Amino acid sequence: MALNIIFYIISFIWIISEIVLSRMKKSDLENSITDYDKHTFRNIWITVLLSLIIGIFVSTFSFGRISILPYQQIIGLILISLGLLIRWSAILKLKESFTVDISVKKDQKIIKDGVYKFVRHPSYSGSLLSFLGLSLMFTNVFTFLIIFIPITISFLHRINIEEKVLNDVIGTEYIEYSKQTKKLIPFVY
Repeated sequence: MALNIIFYIISFIWIISEIVLSRMKKSDLENSITDYDKHTFRNIWITVLLSLIIGIFVSTFSFGRISILPYQQIIGLILISLGLLIRWSAILKLKESFTVDISVKKDQKIIKDGVYKFVRHPSYSGSLLSFLGLSLMFTNVFTFLIIFIPITISFLHRINIEEKVLNDVIGTEYIEYSKQTKKLIPFVY
């Protein structure tokens, strides 16, 4: 019971924070070179909503229930929380340079310290870690697959577009930074 209350509180904070970000952190096209988003922001939202609706629907059935880890729901809750912390530390580190859509400011600087010392896209790493935790919370293998895989694919598509934009617009400095860091998972990928 207490675990459910904690889950609902953290989920509420997560949802509200993402809605606030989506409303307040869109790029200012006047101070940006151009908008490169290619609808990835909208596509991620659609993918998340559809995956969650279908995943929750599937989890209501008893088939597919499997707990692959001891204390799986507690681990899931920890991963959600850790993911949110990573995401918010990345956003706060970027300050006004963070936008929910892909854009490059005229005076864009590459941040290489804090969480950006370990991965190039810690905000996405944090989000995906949270969705991994959420997927584990349902203790249903089908729900896990329905939620985590499409959302991950959607984020990877966005990352590929963002990487190309940063390589093209910022150039050598970003290319060198890319050689020194991983995309999403420190020391791995």
